Amino acid sequence: MIRWAGWLLVLYGAAHTLGALTVEGAARHAGAWFSGVLWGTDLAVMSPAMSAYWLSVNSFGPPTVLIGLTVLWLDRRGITPPPFVAWTLGVWVVLGIVVMGPGVGQDLILLVAVGLLLAGARRATRLRPDNPSESVVPEKSHSADKAR
Repeated sequence: MIRWAGWLLVLYGAAHTLGALTVEGAARHAGAWFSGVLWGTDLAVMSPAMSAYWLSVNSFGPPTVLIGLTVLWLDRRGITPPPFVAWTLGVWVVLGIVVMGPGVGQDLILLVAVGLLLAGARRATRLRPDNPSESVVPEKSHSADKAR
């Protein structure tokens, strides 16, 4: 479950960022971005270059990829991501739906990832030993000490 959630987050964030750069044509403003044109720009007067910047490389896409990769990294090491990651993402998605209205299904992808993260965290909690003093990791054998 957690692995699926991580991959959904990576896919969603990458698709948004790459789609904005290519399909939406934000990349054609890269020259303006690197020339300093955006420095000191009034955000209330959004230029096309500034709008393209906020839609692509300074959007939620790159951080969503980072969160997804972190979830995958944790999962590969057998570490369950803390539930606050899922709850925070869930609140953020619901806030976006309330403010912007439901999209064409892209919010559903993120809500599925949130559900998978929460289910994975719950499963890990249920599988945890009842006795917290029991070690989940087996202790190393001290045969050298016993031989002395």
